[in-house]
Amino acid sequence: MLFHFPRTGSTRSRLAVTLTASALALTACVTNEETGHPDGWEELDIATVPEIAAMVPPAIAADGTITIGTNVPYAPAEFKDSAGVIIGFDIDLARAVAQVMGLELEVADQDFSLILPSVSAGTVDFGASSFTDNEERRQSYDFVDYLYAGIQWSAQTGDPVDPDNACGLTVSVQRNTVSETDDINPKSEACVEAGMEPITKLAYDSADGAATALVLGRADAMSSDSPVADFAVARADGKIETTGDLFDAAPFGWPVPKQSSLGPALAAALQHLVETGDYERILGFWGIEHGLIETAQINGEPYRP
Repeated sequence: MLFHFPRTGSTRSRLAVTLTASALALTACVTNEETGHPDGWEELDIATVPEIAAMVPPAIAADGTITIGTNVPYAPAEFKDSAGVIIGFDIDLARAVAQVMGLELEVADQDFSLILPSVSAGTVDFGASSFTDNEERRQSYDFVDYLYAGIQWSAQTGDPVDPDNACGLTVSVQRNTVSETDDINPKSEACVEAGMEPITKLAYDSADGAATALVLGRADAMSSDSPVADFAVARADGKIETTGDLFDAAPFGWPVPKQSSLGPALAAALQHLVETGDYERILGFWGIEHGLIETAQINGEPYRP
């Protein structure tokens, strides 16, 4: 699967941490079993804030619903439970800001490549699918930034690995993601140029395969997006842990039409969630511990009412 939005390009990583039943039987650890929300998850009852609701564009306010475009699977941001319902932290955050604005949330599952055109056409109101915000896309859209994500390595518990000193090690990745193309490949080439052993890369079609390889000891480490790493660790029954620092961080954002009044409304609602602590609670349900914002942002700049 192609990475829809790398740190410096135009694709997003397609990472899902959902093990197959056979992998579950082998590992009994890194899995969401496609069953639903994590243990401890709860649906928050978020009150409408009238002054923020007043910021909503009139057409959306009159309809009473706000529609997001998303693309599954990309656990824990967006994926389907065993009943086919789309869940994840992107969905929970979008629903929470909708509630602050006095709206019902409607979720449209789309091909990733169709979400931005749908935002432009007005068939969805904004995108909520782990879009990386960068200058290229800001030419056509404004982004309300809600989380910083980067590359994060994981290793077996008690056996840390230095991502900058991995020559000769075996590292699992999801194929065609930045973890493969921008992280492991260049590092392995640098090892060879320095006269050292290359990194042995185990590339899988999905992140669940990469995580399973790490848990089973087939790999010394895994390179993945930080939310995926956090989610895998939380589900691994203590068998794996993050190792080294997060790097190449960039913001995830909700794209809206350029100069749309929806952008400030979303930012104000998000800022409200930050201030009440509900933002941190929602991400905490999904095991997201890194990259949390302290202030809502529009196009990388702090939101100022």
